[in-house]
Amino acid sequence: MDFSFLSQPAFSGGGTYLNWVISGVQWTLLVGLSAWVIALSLGSILGVFRTTHIAWLYYPATAYVELFRNIPLLVQMFIWYFVVPEIVPSALGSWMKQGMPMPEFWSAVLALGFFTAARVAEQVRSGIQSIPSGQTYAALAIGLTPPQTYRHVLLPIGFRIILPPLTSEFLNIIKNSSVALTIGVLELTAQARSISEYTFRTFEIFSLATLVYVVITLTVTLLMSQLEQRVRMPGYIGGGK
Repeated sequence: MDFSFLSQPAFSGGGTYLNWVISGVQWTLLVGLSAWVIALSLGSILGVFRTTHIAWLYYPATAYVELFRNIPLLVQMFIWYFVVPEIVPSALGSWMKQGMPMPEFWSAVLALGFFTAARVAEQVRSGIQSIPSGQTYAALAIGLTPPQTYRHVLLPIGFRIILPPLTSEFLNIIKNSSVALTIGVLELTAQARSISEYTFRTFEIFSLATLVYVVITLTVTLLMSQLEQRVRMPGYIGGGK
């Protein structure tokens, strides 16, 4: 394989094709991390709502999860980019299409964040429900309110239990960012495709893109494994004896 083309001047925009690859990696991480902030925050709230007995919290959260996790991500990406600006008030729609900076980026972040939030919510729900009910009763018995029980007992333990599947969701959100190329975000896969079209080095550039994805995911896996070792609790899933 010959990777010397990476040092050649790019077809447009200045710089080299290696600069295109670096730019694609930056956009991949930016989309993934921004969407993860939404997914983890919203998913945690929805996961808590899914474990309550309050109907006006439980049923909307359940409806959200069932809706967003059963619609393909690609369809949701198109809805956020093409449909939402047309159904909101006209002034807001015009701003989303013409005035908002980087509409492709924000549409991708919202689509990926809201899609993954439904999956995170189910992880949080399962983590909380795997905790023995005696923990909840004990917290209430010593005078904690239900919100305080979630904050000081259920969520700290629950997040430790679900750390491995949360790692998988984070890896998925990084990899799923490649879908953003369909609405014009020049992340890693989009840049690789563009370089392939200009240089005809398809095998080399997609091999490099694959290697970059592997390096990113292995780095995240290693860091999260270290974190899991530090926060694991004896007597719970993955906590040993």
